[in-house]
Amino acid sequence: MTERKPRKDAARNKAAVFEAADDLFAHCESPEAVTMADIAAAAGVGKATLFRAFGDRGGLIGALVEARLEPVREAVETGPPPLGPGTAPLLRVPALLDAILCFKYDNRHLALALEGSGGSSPYRAGHYGSWHTTLRTLLEQIPGLSGSESDFTAHALLAATRADLVEHLAGARDTPRERLRAELAAFTARVLGDRDRDREAAGGTS
Repeated sequence: MTERKPRKDAARNKAAVFEAADDLFAHCESPEAVTMADIAAAAGVGKATLFRAFGDRGGLIGALVEARLEPVREAVETGPPPLGPGTAPLLRVPALLDAILCFKYDNRHLALALEGSGGSSPYRAGHYGSWHTTLRTLLEQIPGLSGSESDFTAHALLAATRADLVEHLAGARDTPRERLRAELAAFTARVLGDRDRDREAAGGTS
């Protein structure tokens, strides 16, 4: 059965909605202040159109982030080094974290809105599970890292890219983007390096 293509007006509406939402989140004082009514008005569509297309505000935010993250996902799945397949995990892990940090830095209020859509916990927000699985899988390829250790380490490393932390450092403390990238890279290197030293120490005393 051939998949039906969306009507041209539906595709145009979706593009207009995404563009409007991008702009509203980029210039708002707080992501909570951006409503479905605001997005519909800015996009020139009815609010009912948004609810039909996305279900609710969380669905719209998730769909927008999904679209904006597509280049990162493509780079991870089929791109060249350092993100793409075939790259050593010790290089790919910091590259993935850097890509996530850059996205959240450049889209701070959108990222905050996404993580806020997880309700009581940002770990329930859309995309966290897929990022964690990808990172854990890479960590499991590093010799000597157990499955449970990889699981926790993936959570710990992703915590350094949380949207509220990025907003605090970039917004409240005005930390430049490149400085944050350098500090994350140094932190990741210490985490992975400390793990290697711990393993060597354990082996040397056994």
